[in-house]
Amino acid sequence: MTDKIRIKEIIVVEGKDDTKRLQQVVECDTIETIGSAINDDILERIQHAEEVRGVIVFTDPDFSGEKIRKIVTETVPSAKHAFISRKEAAPTKRGNSLGVEHASDEAILEALANVLTPLDDTVQTVEIPRELLMYFGLIAGPSAKARREALGDYLRIGYTNGKQLCKRLAMFQITVEELKTAMAVVLEEEESGGI
Repeated sequence: MTDKIRIKEIIVVEGKDDTKRLQQVVECDTIETIGSAINDDILERIQHAEEVRGVIVFTDPDFSGEKIRKIVTETVPSAKHAFISRKEAAPTKRGNSLGVEHASDEAILEALANVLTPLDDTVQTVEIPRELLMYFGLIAGPSAKARREALGDYLRIGYTNGKQLCKRLAMFQITVEELKTAMAVVLEEEESGGI
């Protein structure tokens, strides 16, 4: 008998190394997208998986991973999302790219424990004012990218560029108060040299 946590949903990953790594940590089934050019057959499998067991998108915290996440979300808006930070996905060997396959057991378990479900269309969203994002230096300024990355890590919503930040915050129902609390932590870390 195994002590591994069993994941009900089917986890959408980029490749076989991600599947292998996740199955070392948890008991799960996966669908591999085999890169960011997801074909219709794989999208149909993901749709079917969502209907039967639900899906969790768990992709690398890089451009390709975000592209896959976007494609899957457009096809299956109710898909859940697990995120790891770029730091947690960093390879131990130089020359390797960021990836879920490099994450520690703890990072994987924490990401799966903090799975987020996007907002459905029936729930009223609170739009975070763009001015507030600018006030916190998330959309403009020399530290904007680092602050967005730190914010995404803290809220466990992944990294986004300036254009996508509002959308991602709304997607995961982040309130103005949650943003202010998170930014207090981010700015404190920045001041102490943590970012």
